[in-house]
Amino acid sequence: MFKNKKWSEAKGHDAWSIFKIMAEFVEGYERLAKTGPCVSIFGSKCTPQEDPYYKLAEDIAAELVKRGYGVITGGGSGIMEASNKGAQEAGGPSVGLCINLSMRGRPNDYVDAEKLLDFDYFFVRKVMFLKYSQGFIVMPGGLGTLDELFEALTLIQTKKVRRFPLVLVKKSYWQGLIDWLKKTVYEEKNYIQEEDWELINIVDTKDEAVEVIDAFYAKYRISPNF
Repeated sequence: MFKNKKWSEAKGHDAWSIFKIMAEFVEGYERLAKTGPCVSIFGSKCTPQEDPYYKLAEDIAAELVKRGYGVITGGGSGIMEASNKGAQEAGGPSVGLCINLSMRGRPNDYVDAEKLLDFDYFFVRKVMFLKYSQGFIVMPGGLGTLDELFEALTLIQTKKVRRFPLVLVKKSYWQGLIDWLKKTVYEEKNYIQEEDWELINIVDTKDEAVEVIDAFYAKYRISPNF
């Protein structure tokens, strides 16, 4: 019979970690439920302030606030900072769901102090984004941005969460990915269905991005997604 002392110790630690996981869920649910309708904005933490994408994210966030939404980000630099800045300076809720990583700096200066949450577990943090966001606006970004996008698409496709609008901003950035999905994944392999394309909206401007959110909720009731 396989025996390993370290494995046994790890199992004991895993059992106790459940309480920490539960605590993160409870705090997240309690605090975000009081925030009201929000839209999450994703994008690269490496985007500098002089990049046009930074200004665009800031403008989108400000416009969302004017339309009655708060803004949720990962609370970091780059696109996240721009989005929190736009939301806060427009007078709306500016939420930061931060993840504790050794290589990550402190939260950006534009997250409302009472709306800053820290997580040790990525999967708990993802649940908060998915439950309390009335839409995802996805700016140019890397692996983390793609991770959030494809998880949301999968959960909506499988009806594990209510459908909500997903908006990709900047056609020039996303078109290569969309072309590959259409040509290889859809046309050649038939791994996704024709109706799945209805889940994705690709836009170029602030007004187009916000209009997708508004048009969706002109037809559907705003509520948590599960």
